[in-house]
Amino acid sequence: MRRTIRETLISARELLLTAGPFIALAAALLAGAYFLLKPAPPKRVVLATGSDQGAYAAFGKRYAEELKRYGIEVELRASPGSRENLRLLRDPKQDVQIAFVQGGSSETQRTQEQEDEDQQLISLGSMFYEPVWLFYRIESAKKVNREGVLSDFAQLRGLRVNVGARGSGIPGMMSRLLRANLMENDDIKRSNLDLTPAVVALLGGELDAVALVSAPESPLVQMLLQTPGIRMYEFAQAEAYARRYRFISPVTLPRGVVDLSRDVPPRDIGLVAATCSLVAREDLHPALVQLFVQAASRIHGSSGWISRAGQFPSALNSEFPLARDAERYYRTGPPLLQRYLPFWLANLVDRMWVALFSIAVILIPLARLVPPVYHFRIRSRIFRWYRVLRQIEDALGRKETDPAKLLEELDKLDLKVERIMVPLAYTDELYALRGHIAMVRTRLRAAV
Repeated sequence: MRRTIRETLISARELLLTAGPFIALAAALLAGAYFLLKPAPPKRVVLATGSDQGAYAAFGKRYAEELKRYGIEVELRASPGSRENLRLLRDPKQDVQIAFVQGGSSETQRTQEQEDEDQQLISLGSMFYEPVWLFYRIESAKKVNREGVLSDFAQLRGLRVNVGARGSGIPGMMSRLLRANLMENDDIKRSNLDLTPAVVALLGGELDAVALVSAPESPLVQMLLQTPGIRMYEFAQAEAYARRYRFISPVTLPRGVVDLSRDVPPRDIGLVAATCSLVAREDLHPALVQLFVQAASRIHGSSGWISRAGQFPSALNSEFPLARDAERYYRTGPPLLQRYLPFWLANLVDRMWVALFSIAVILIPLARLVPPVYHFRIRSRIFRWYRVLRQIEDALGRKETDPAKLLEELDKLDLKVERIMVPLAYTDELYALRGHIAMVRTRLRAAV
């Protein structure tokens, strides 16, 4: 092996032995911080949606596609609707971590235990409006008036109305609207079919009206808006409903927004709407909160039938405390590092920067010890032979040993020093040792 290569390997070995404890300490601190902070999000999250034909299910599929880009599997859990989603979030035995929750779903008589459980839930913001769609058969409405138009909520008395499946947010919403009009639940012939069977029953004449609380993106809503013989109830008192219930907003379905060519609807129609939020458990990983909110901006940020571009997602109208990472997103947008770095790296730095700073404060002073220790280790390869040289010289001065024998010992020392390998930067010290050996040899030869 060439001498230069051996010298380089020696330098590398000494540097590794010197810096090894420092590197091991840094690695241990980083590993401990990573273990405690858990900056990497889990690879799987369970999202509770709703019925298969509803808007929740449609949006859930889009969230799954968005997070798949980051290696996160979003498992969609079908449910009857908003109230069941809230129950799943409250139940610690369930694995649902995030869900769509309709505004007003939590405003019921709750036990103290449920109130405590709600304190462990956080909101990622309001995602979209969910209008109350009340579709009725024109033939059924003609029993009330000749025009076949229901203009007063009280005209539903005696009609067969489906108010949504139990576990969804529709029954609670309809109960509030009935009470606001001084009606009881028994004033209508209620049924609690799921959305698809209810629509089939409406079209078949088995029901007079069907109530839905859903975003306009729902396939069933879009179908019913264009079905002959089916009409939509107009909430002329939408603003009054909104003043009565804080989770209700007055919205407008613009003229022609459903079908411009057919002018559907033929005029602006007033509706009342709840606001749907993404609600999660408090222990949802902060990185997942960021990913869901950013996905929400892409999914719900464009204009829709009843919302303007940029109106959603929003930090407003939330019934649960807003997640800290979601609040930061609404205030300043995506983290700065995520605009320039891959998500995994930006997230790692974002979650661990405090720990990294603390570790740096500890390691920087220790790092100053590495060069002196390395310098000492290299020089000790040379200086340790000075002890042998000094012993030979002292023996010569005491005249207790034959100078010829001392000369043999000195020659052996010289041979060992010749084989010493040090980096080029320390060669001058090696040659200084060999010069001192030559000086002692001169004295020994003079004494022989």
